[in-house]
Amino acid sequence: MTDPQHPSRPTTGEPAGTDVTDRDIEVLTEQLGRPPRGLVGIAARCVCGRPTVVRTAPRLENGTPFPTTFYLTAPGAVAATSTLEANGVMREMTARLDEDTELAAAYRRAHEHYLAEREALGHVEEIDGISAGGMPTRVKCLHVLVGHALAAGPGVNPLGDEALEMIRDSWRPDRCTC
Repeated sequence: MTDPQHPSRPTTGEPAGTDVTDRDIEVLTEQLGRPPRGLVGIAARCVCGRPTVVRTAPRLENGTPFPTTFYLTAPGAVAATSTLEANGVMREMTARLDEDTELAAAYRRAHEHYLAEREALGHVEEIDGISAGGMPTRVKCLHVLVGHALAAGPGVNPLGDEALEMIRDSWRPDRCTC
């Protein structure tokens, strides 16, 4: 069962990302074209149940620090987000951060949320204070922001929420395109 306000999140009361099945690993391997690395959970799911965002350890199995806690995997979401990036949306969003102090403050809060979520998985000195996606001062990767928005729910990452709205005609979390 899903939360009607945020259909990619379970309504169990437990944080998203606690259970990973063998089928999830099969689907992720198909989605990514390789086995998932550093997988600690599924942070968001399609309404059909397939993974949309994975939660990744802050240090991969080979010892590499990995700041991307929320990794977007759903092919339709990845493709739609890539189109936004190709159209220069990141540049426009970054410019708005310099002009809109409320947006910049909300984006800084998203950065702090991201850091807290990663820190809950373990402390990695090499990436301490560094979130992902360019937060908190620029927009470097919309895939990270969309993944964070899907995992955390509406209102946590304002630019991730905006990007989700921008791709709504081609991909959205309340409609299966798997």
